[in-house]
Amino acid sequence: MNVVVCVKQIPDPAVPGTLNPDTKTLDRSGKLIMDDSDNYGVEMALQLAGGDGDEVTLVSMAPGGETSGLRTGLAMGAARAILVSDDALAGSDALGTAKVLAAAIGRANPDLVVMATESTDGYTGTLPVQVAELMGLPSVTFAKAISVDGGNLKVERQTESGYDEVVCPMPAVVTVTAGVVEPRYPSFKGIMAAKSKPVDNLTVADLGLDASQVGAAGARQEITDVSAAEERTSGEIVVDEGDGAQRVVAFLEQLKVV
Repeated sequence: MNVVVCVKQIPDPAVPGTLNPDTKTLDRSGKLIMDDSDNYGVEMALQLAGGDGDEVTLVSMAPGGETSGLRTGLAMGAARAILVSDDALAGSDALGTAKVLAAAIGRANPDLVVMATESTDGYTGTLPVQVAELMGLPSVTFAKAISVDGGNLKVERQTESGYDEVVCPMPAVVTVTAGVVEPRYPSFKGIMAAKSKPVDNLTVADLGLDASQVGAAGARQEITDVSAAEERTSGEIVVDEGDGAQRVVAFLEQLKVV
């Protein structure tokens, strides 16, 4: 079984992020790391593709030919990676990104595509289903457990009240939630081996896409302004002197809650 995992490489969250002054988009020119939410997808893929002849391929889109985040996934045990890096991709929205990833994933001819529910630097939550739609594949979201039975994918899909049992044919796209598995830590041997694992570097032209469909040129949304969030002010302390209940009610009425 060939499993593809979409891995997003993001600026280190521990370092204060900066914005490009012209586009007001996140500056991604420095070293990038693998999004923490993708650790679960990589681990799940490695567990599902544990048989002889099975393989896990990572797919990512990042500027500057950056592979630091991909190397983490390769050190965990993935066999190879596909990186799409092209200046024309700057400013891509979710749909433009989905078009690029769908084209790159198709080159790997996967039996299963695993993705996180959303990235920690975007939080759109729309990308996985867009990729599935573009590839004409069924999509199962919020998986808390996954198993493969012949040519079918069995998923326990997390809900507010528990989980649904979903069965769909493969190939398919599935998104996993945090905690679905316990991600392994890359061993020293794995880290060294990752340095020699193949990473295919592709451009928009290599994927057969029109540059006008991706990047800022193809984006259907634009960031017009960014402002700092208001600082949280201290709340009002109410000392109950026999009228505490009335003061609480008055406060709720002021907020039009009651």
